[in-house]
Amino acid sequence: MATAPAHDQRRLLDLQALDTRLDQIAHQRAKHPTLERLTELDSQLADLTTTLVASRTAASDLRRELTKAETDVEQVRARAERDQSRLDSGAVGAKDAQALVSELESLARRQADLEEVELDVMERLEAHETALAEVESAHEKLVAAKAEVEAERDAAFAELDRLRDAVAEERAKTAVGIDEGLMAIYERLRARLGGVAVAALRHGRSEASGMPISPAELSRIKTLGADEIVYCEDTGRILVRGDDAF
Repeated sequence: MATAPAHDQRRLLDLQALDTRLDQIAHQRAKHPTLERLTELDSQLADLTTTLVASRTAASDLRRELTKAETDVEQVRARAERDQSRLDSGAVGAKDAQALVSELESLARRQADLEEVELDVMERLEAHETALAEVESAHEKLVAAKAEVEAERDAAFAELDRLRDAVAEERAKTAVGIDEGLMAIYERLRARLGGVAVAALRHGRSEASGMPISPAELSRIKTLGADEIVYCEDTGRILVRGDDAF
């Protein structure tokens, strides 16, 4: 049966408490509520960014459409003004004057049609820009919310890291001088048993399993030397015997 100094075995309880605290800190860091909130915000931002890009593209397309419509109207208006100037000058013959009048009528109808198109585009652009402004506002609020949560996360992580470093320093001091063979067993058990390798035997009860030790096993343990390593029958963890073991 493996042995290790009894006082080193008792020191394992302090070491285990510190390792458990380190595991808890790591868990708190990995599962901090801000991380889930950031994931949700990132998802919302991704969706909203897609909407924002599409909305900005549509607005840009409408602006180009409006520019074209305005250009078309201006071209027809300029042509009508030139024709009207020629007609007003009196420098054209009757036949040309009649042609100009006919063309002016045609241009007037064309201008009316184009102005109707222009108005339709303006209305659509106005409505779209209103919607775009709402999307941009929502996006800005999400970005601000994410920055706020990130700041909260960073502050929490800084505090957890400070605690981890302090506990790790204390852990390193506690581990100094513990029997190397015992430490090797301890580390193997921690890796295999979910981080908990050792517990106390108190008043005949295993704190590893939370159950009383069977009378036969308890009698056997009582016969063992103080340096012999005892294991919990139910969990396989080291049982440390102190003054209140039995």
